[in-house]
Amino acid sequence: MTTTTTTAGGVQVVKPTLGSHIHDYWGRVRGGDLGSLPAVLGLVVLSLIFGVARETFFSPLNFANLFTQGAQVVFIAMGLIFVLLLGEIDLSAGFASGVCGAVMAILLTNHGVAWYLAIPAALLTGVVIGLALGLLIAKVGIPSFVVTLAAFLGFQGLLLVLLGGGINISIRDPFVISLNNDNIPVLWSWILAIGVVAGYALVQFNRVRARAARGLVTDPIGIVLLRIAGLAVLVLTTTAVLSQERAVNPAINSLKGVPIVVPVIGAFLIFWTFVLSRTTYGRHVYAVGGNTEAARRAGIPVDRIRISVFAIASTMAAIGGIMAVSRASSVDPNTGGSNILLYSVGAAVIGGTSLFGGKGKVINAVIGGAVIAVIDNGMGLMGFSSGQKYIFTGLILLVAASVDALARRRAAATGTR
Repeated sequence: MTTTTTTAGGVQVVKPTLGSHIHDYWGRVRGGDLGSLPAVLGLVVLSLIFGVARETFFSPLNFANLFTQGAQVVFIAMGLIFVLLLGEIDLSAGFASGVCGAVMAILLTNHGVAWYLAIPAALLTGVVIGLALGLLIAKVGIPSFVVTLAAFLGFQGLLLVLLGGGINISIRDPFVISLNNDNIPVLWSWILAIGVVAGYALVQFNRVRARAARGLVTDPIGIVLLRIAGLAVLVLTTTAVLSQERAVNPAINSLKGVPIVVPVIGAFLIFWTFVLSRTTYGRHVYAVGGNTEAARRAGIPVDRIRISVFAIASTMAAIGGIMAVSRASSVDPNTGGSNILLYSVGAAVIGGTSLFGGKGKVINAVIGGAVIAVIDNGMGLMGFSSGQKYIFTGLILLVAASVDALARRRAAATGTR
């Protein structure tokens, strides 16, 4: 049910009620548009299971570790979202992050370059890698699976060459090390948290006002308030937990405040969400992912879009590599290897991004990354072996892909997309 009001300027504004909004949402869910709902429910259930099994799981120290441990996966997954939206794949993102991290470490340690030059060099390396992959895929016509598989092998070898056959390069730059190890002071953590909630509320109310001024359908005020309240509870509770003392011996080294990597993740989440949802470029990405030929006929530069998403993916992989090097304070031949790529792809898919293209949001990378981090961390606390963790994570990924496939089938059957 909706209500219609007329403003002083004679503009009719359609206002759906809270009940109609909930009814519409439930209809979309029944029609197969599940979004991140399965991942969020899974995250809650897994957290409760691990929290009951091990009291230390909900400790402030372990809670902070979830952010720092999962940062590399989340950043790489954010970039992979763009590639997956086009129905493509990037198998090289893991070792690309390692190569970019090695470039930064070599410049810092072997050549004495300052961090404000070494970090841009690593990012530029990521851009070049992405452009090269995108050109081969878009212009030469080689399938992305083949190109990125070849790059996966090539970058693994390049990493070994850069590291002189497998040596470990340590870094000592305080700024780089702080990125994924240090914390924001408690006072500034609270200022940042309150600022985030206030900014989100301002955006939500401004969106309602702008849509109402144009006579467009607006969300019920109850839904808007629930969103703001939900974010406030999440952000303020997280800040309260992370503001507690986490050090075993505070007299030697105090650990309090939100990890620096958290607002960095938040900043990229806001930026890329804005790009995908509020810009022409973002609409073009969804259009190409939904129907490439229709997008081409509509005048969208399909090849440029395809090249750009691989550039974005590799740039975000570079950021993931920087965070991995920061956390370890070193780079080695396994940086970006092992299970990093699989976890990153898994994070994007588990979070709700479709492997078939055209459906996904950047928030999916964060939610999926949280699921991966919780599984890895929780099963580690319970004493499970690496093999058991891989098996369980693989099953979760298979379930997520199955949910996506079934949702698309149901959407097709009900006439919704």
